[in-house]
This record gives sequence, structure tokens and C-alpha cells, in this order.
Amino acid sequence: MRFVISVIDDETGSGSGDEMAAIDAFNARLQGAGQLIMAEGLASPRASTVVDNRGGAGLVTPGPLHDTEQYVSGFWIVEAPDRDAALALAAEGSHACNRVVELRPFFGG
Repeated sequence: MRFVISVIDDETGSGSGDEMAAIDAFNARLQGAGQLIMAEGLASPRASTVVDNRGGAGLVTPGPLHDTEQYVSGFWIVEAPDRDAALALAAEGSHACNRVVELRPFFGG
């Protein structure tokens, strides 16, 4: 089963040196176990552009869809045998990055 673990933050690029080292170690462990599909950090929501081309509308709006204090600042896509194993990975990821994370399965696993 595949899951996304979203990192919730309120300040892009706020990871300390120790947090970045812990994230690198977590990524290496996931990769070594064959569980890491992808991991990335995201730019600030200010760098976002909302595109709505439903019905050919061609609307392009600079900025984030939602103006909120907290947002997704990065993510891991992981492979886990079940939800419990994914929850354990999410807890480990939260500890490594020192942030709240959200775990969500992909449709169809």
C-alpha cells in the first residue's frame, strides 16, 4: 500500500541543522528498507499559482488556494504493508522533522 505523509508547517525552510540531519537519516532508513517512493520539500505557498481551466475558463490566480497559517511544506510517499505500519512511519517522520504530519492512503492502496 502507498501512503503520503504530509509535513505541516507554518514557516517554509525553518528546519534546523539537527532536524535536517534527522530527516536525512529517516530518508536513508526508508530508502534502505525499500519503503521510500519519493520525498520532497515544497516552496512557500506564496510561490503558488491556482489554475482553473474548467470549461476552458483559463483562470490563473497567483498565490495559494487557501490563505492559512499552516500548510504542507513537504511530503514523503512511502510503501507500507498496512495502515498500522504506515502510522509507525508517520510517527517516525513527525519525530524526525519535529513537525505535525498527516497520513493519507492513496486510492486503491
